[in-house]
Amino acid sequence: MNVKPAVDTPRLWLRPWIESDLAPFAAMGRDPRVMAHFPALLFESESRDVAIRIMNHIGEHGFGFWAIERKSDRQFLGFCGLKKVAFEAPVQGEVEIGWRLAHKHWGMGYAREAAEAALAHGFNRLGLPRIVSFTVPGNVRSWGLMERLGMRRAEELDFEHPDLVPGHRLRQHIVYVKDA
Repeated sequence: MNVKPAVDTPRLWLRPWIESDLAPFAAMGRDPRVMAHFPALLFESESRDVAIRIMNHIGEHGFGFWAIERKSDRQFLGFCGLKKVAFEAPVQGEVEIGWRLAHKHWGMGYAREAAEAALAHGFNRLGLPRIVSFTVPGNVRSWGLMERLGMRRAEELDFEHPDLVPGHRLRQHIVYVKDA
């Protein structure tokens, strides 16, 4: 491996992004199944911009949404990790856990394995007191994983996403938290 992983699990490396991750990440951004709970599919240039923001966050904070690489074949599966919430919301300034995997890798336990390792990194290595996660109410797969990770629903922190116009079908977000 050319890049030192930030987090190591039995089947996965969570590591900084490399150039070869950009094409499969762009493919994820064009997949309606992966992007069902996002406002729109992403053009390749938009996916590249997202990846650059992710890489910049890792560079600035020493953690972020790391690329997930499967050890057995070194394939890019998606991303998972921790990121500071920068937009205006009740969880602004806190650290969120998030993930996104290519559809062909759903249902294999990779998201949970990566997320458990990212939570452990946040609590044990970074000393975070709390980690949050959020999604739209209809994203049952994501909030289901939040619950399987031992996160608890925090209705008092629910919010309307400020980047989406009032009435948008994805504006309402539900929040889960996990304390150290």
